[in-house]
Amino acid sequence: MFRQTLIKLTFLNSLVFIVLISILGTVIYFYTDNKLYKDVNQSLLESIEHFQQQPAGPGEVHEGNGGQFPRFIRRDPRILTLLWDKNNQLLLEQNRDSEIFADNEKRIYPTELNTLTDVDVEHFSFRYIAFEVNHPQLGKITVQFIRNVNSEQELLDRLLLIMLIGMGVGIICAVASGYFLAGRSLVPIKKAWQKQTEFVSDASHELRTPLAVIQAKTDLLFRAPNATIQEKIIDVSTISNESRRLSKLVTNLLTLARSDSDQIEVKKEVFQLDELLKEILQHYEEIALYQDKSLQLQEAEPVRFFADKARIHQLIVILLDNAMKYTKEGGEILLSCSLNHSSIFFKIKDTGIGIPENDIPKIFDRFYQSDKARTAAEGTGLGLSIAKWIIEKHHGKTKVHSTLGKGTTIEIIFPRTQKN
Repeated sequence: MFRQTLIKLTFLNSLVFIVLISILGTVIYFYTDNKLYKDVNQSLLESIEHFQQQPAGPGEVHEGNGGQFPRFIRRDPRILTLLWDKNNQLLLEQNRDSEIFADNEKRIYPTELNTLTDVDVEHFSFRYIAFEVNHPQLGKITVQFIRNVNSEQELLDRLLLIMLIGMGVGIICAVASGYFLAGRSLVPIKKAWQKQTEFVSDASHELRTPLAVIQAKTDLLFRAPNATIQEKIIDVSTISNESRRLSKLVTNLLTLARSDSDQIEVKKEVFQLDELLKEILQHYEEIALYQDKSLQLQEAEPVRFFADKARIHQLIVILLDNAMKYTKEGGEILLSCSLNHSSIFFKIKDTGIGIPENDIPKIFDRFYQSDKARTAAEGTGLGLSIAKWIIEKHHGKTKVHSTLGKGTTIEIIFPRTQKN
């Protein structure tokens, strides 16, 4: 699948490069053509203007080279003047520059009037402009001003050759660049696809476990239809616990799926973070007392926070649940919040089992659980992924310090000025 996508992206990227190179080459060629022939066109048009300014037109008729032709004084020596009679016959002047046209009358005869036209004669390139005039002695004649443009044409031909070679090299580079860019653009897609595949696989595994337990315990209940609830209280309790676990897992999966697609709206408001911490701790005090763990709030200075209160509440609960889960009896859990001129700090510290140093960068990955953590408590590995999403939505940063057997400290730094 990715190979076909890579080929398509390479083709599209290469096509864009080729089109851009072609457009650039065309612009350069025609710009050079316009600049090179600007002087030629101007000299031909000025010759017409000079001709029209003569009071007697082309001048008197005189003999020369076996025929009659009007005399015309040339202003630009680079421009030749050819005269055609009413029978389309060339009236040649005794000028060696004009001899080349004697045997090429059909080629050089002007097919269009009052228009700049190009013509090739015996390996020479010319540009001309022609117009008709009425001569008092010869009647209607055609005056043709013509100029050699070999040097201009050779320069354009050389430019075209260089551009074609350059475009060939450019196309090769475009294909190579297109392939490289296509590969680079597919890297995040491959990673996302891999993560999605792992997510689906892990989710299926996590869902299968409680479902299998519920199904097994339900089958046992069906085998004893006359038994009382008291007799099957262990099986019923197991089904209830696994159902709650399954419900929590599905809720977390739904939250992550909706967060990935930006379907969850974050509603920010101003509230006191220190008061929220006190409120949460009140709910956990009895649990901590029952588990013989110390739960305290330290350095709870007044902190006004512009954030989504419900999501921050969820974040604190997730971190506190983890700390409670991985702290043994007699352990201590400390929470604190503070602020300075630019940031708000929230810290949770425990004396639990700790996290291996190599595992610290992975603890926020979905379904990831440290082997040490698995021996202490069961979980789905989704809580910290949700916590990471909440932190990112509030533009926060996380610092984790942990030592095996001594405990873990998680510090979250939020910018004091939050965007809506």
